[in-house]
Amino acid sequence: MGAAGVAAAASLAMSSAALADDAPKFGYSITITATSDYIFRGISLTDSSPAFQPFIEFTYGTSALTWYLDFWGSNVNDQLGDPLEVDVYAGVRPVTGPVSWDIGVLWYTNPTTNHHSPAGDGLASNPFGLNTNYVEFKVAASVTPVTNLTLTAIGYATPDVGFASPVTETGEFDAAYVLPQMGIFVPTLSGAVGITNAERASTFDAFCDAPTNVGPCNIGTDNYWYWNAGVKLAADKFFIDLRYWDTSISHTDDALSDASARFVGSFGVNLP
Repeated sequence: MGAAGVAAAASLAMSSAALADDAPKFGYSITITATSDYIFRGISLTDSSPAFQPFIEFTYGTSALTWYLDFWGSNVNDQLGDPLEVDVYAGVRPVTGPVSWDIGVLWYTNPTTNHHSPAGDGLASNPFGLNTNYVEFKVAASVTPVTNLTLTAIGYATPDVGFASPVTETGEFDAAYVLPQMGIFVPTLSGAVGITNAERASTFDAFCDAPTNVGPCNIGTDNYWYWNAGVKLAADKFFIDLRYWDTSISHTDDALSDASARFVGSFGVNLP
């Protein structure tokens, strides 16, 4: 009876410790990245120029259910003169059996752009006074069928928000495999393929949709495929990502070659 009592007490203590370890907790993480090109679904938003991209995430929850609030930024160089993009993401990441979910809403903004009046008040130049902010909804599901392999299916949907975006749907499939450590690096091979469709002609050319309808018609299409493949090398808190991007957009619809094939290199650090 004494041995049984000790075993029962030990079991209860271990169960209590496990519950304590999985009690709801606040957390945060920071990632700072420098990249040779800001690519969004296969399209360069910096006119093939480098970008600096800070990111911070705040979380609260357990291993089975985590809420998050993210802030992400980057310099941009689009045809409307927007110099800066700042995005806000919020959502929840529940786990149901073998499936890890990510359900959230994303708000894309250009906060330094003058959306309401002609340039001249110190804000970025937007000659048409057009609003380029828009909202997108996201549902993602990830599974790990074998050790080190993660497969993810993602769906995005954007409602009609006028000039900034019509009704748009995007589907994407990602795969990532972590290789054995090589020296100081942990390599991860990954790739993605996606398709995006907008219910308005020439959506992926903001300049052609402008009221004056001037300038080159860049990416004048309403749907296209995009894909990427590459390797990420992680060493402690630092990482290097080398990736190839391409799309199905033809040169005829991409006079500025913002959607053409390219290699992109990124370097970053995860904190704390």
